[in-house]
Amino acid sequence: MSVPQTLDDLGEIAGQIALVRVDFNVPIGNDGAVGDDTRLRASLPTVMALRRRGAVVLLLSHLGRPKGKPNAAFSLAPVAKTYSSLLGDEVHFLEDWTGPGAQRAVSELEAGDVALLENTRFYAGEESNDPELASAMADLADFYVNDAFSASHRAHASTVGVARLLPSYMGRALEDEIGALQSATGLGRRPSTAIIGGAKISSKLNVLEQLSTKVDNLIIGGAMANTFLAALNKPIGRSLAERNLEDAALRILKSASQGKCQIHLPQDVMVGRELTPHPLSLRTALVEDVAADEMILDLGPLTVAKTLDVLRSSQLLIWNGPLGAFETPPFETSTFAIAQAAAELTRKGSLTSLAGGGDTVAALNKSGLTADLTHVSTGGGAFLEWVAGIALPGLQVLK
Repeated sequence: MSVPQTLDDLGEIAGQIALVRVDFNVPIGNDGAVGDDTRLRASLPTVMALRRRGAVVLLLSHLGRPKGKPNAAFSLAPVAKTYSSLLGDEVHFLEDWTGPGAQRAVSELEAGDVALLENTRFYAGEESNDPELASAMADLADFYVNDAFSASHRAHASTVGVARLLPSYMGRALEDEIGALQSATGLGRRPSTAIIGGAKISSKLNVLEQLSTKVDNLIIGGAMANTFLAALNKPIGRSLAERNLEDAALRILKSASQGKCQIHLPQDVMVGRELTPHPLSLRTALVEDVAADEMILDLGPLTVAKTLDVLRSSQLLIWNGPLGAFETPPFETSTFAIAQAAAELTRKGSLTSLAGGGDTVAALNKSGLTADLTHVSTGGGAFLEWVAGIALPGLQVLK
């Protein structure tokens, strides 16, 4: 199979226009401040490399889910200001980048200039990979660079459609991401363990089914675990769950039982009647004893201890999704305890640890342990699909 070209394969590009797909889908506060600039910083090596060689750099990204139409709440304008600070130079912002007006605005940019285009999802054709929108993107540039691993599992106009119309390359962040994942997973380390948290089975159904055939242990936490518990007729009170996917949960449990994968569900949990910091109603309960008016908000100490035992016997960890409502204390307890153990085992050299996903990265940053894991991916869905062996359309098109 052919290998994607990288920036090292580019010829003379001085004066040419590079269209770079980045992932600037970052949290933005009510004050317009970017809450976590990890993904912005990840793009800097590619942008700086193109600037040094005299290219004009146009940045494409989505932000949130504006449902195919402009919505000021999802504008990338605040991100342009933050990125200007990181870059140490002005980042132009193009609010409308289709049509003659966009062509004129781009033509006025000079070699080394950087411009951020408004949210790709303000256009209905982005998520449907509309050929006309992809063509409008391609009309702006001479070549295309994908530097957004975290968006490469989506067959959108900005990840697949435009790549079919221009000479296309991998950016530095994408190249580093793939290299790190290939290096970490290529040695067949066993036993292997996947920890999957977060809220929804629906967004990870295919991945869960694939992982249950590939890893030795599958640990399920977060609100996702509630759906599995409900499927097993355990009381979950008022906990967040996807009741319409209980059959899917049972199917995953059955598939794992027929193979060599052991699925680990919570045995005890932290519950409360309200999701507030340190609620008065906070208590630890066995999963059989959750009351009708309580919510499961984190793993309990018995489950955490058993999870740590599994980690200590593992050589590879794949982690996506926090295991509790980590933004609200004390429901970060299990996530931080497992992060601490993973970091210690990685430092000792007994565990290769891979983590990915926006909430996972935020939780690790909050714990101060990000640098201690083997690799922390900027991707969530893309990270999970890659380690599960699912082809990513944004990478396939580059080949």
